[in-house]
Amino acid sequence: MRRVVHFEILADKPERAVKFYEAVFGWKIKRWGKQKYWLVDTGSKKTPGINGGIVARGGLFKGKRGFLSYVCTIDVTSLKATNKKVLKAGGKEANSGGLIHGVGWHQYFRDTEGNIFGVMQSVEGGM
Repeated sequence: MRRVVHFEILADKPERAVKFYEAVFGWKIKRWGKQKYWLVDTGSKKTPGINGGIVARGGLFKGKRGFLSYVCTIDVTSLKATNKKVLKAGGKEANSGGLIHGVGWHQYFRDTEGNIFGVMQSVEGGM
């Protein structure tokens, strides 16, 4: 069984979202290098839950096809095998995916309802 391992909060103004989530939930949030991406630490590794990120709304997530929600990413052992399973089950590729250096291979898909979700084949020591 595969688990959700990461979420992403889409934001028109990521810095504003960072302040909001820090103030409301006490999350520890820091920018990831020079990327326009903020890593979200939601709490102790000893308690149930996952960590995520805050990213500017754009690309797949903007305009008529965009949405106001979180995107969850599911850990898999093989992105290639999962891609085949998604397509066979009636899902579609939302983007071509790619490598996130030091983290793993990532791709977005659309389920049969049009919802976007991420899939991550982690590299050792990533995420």
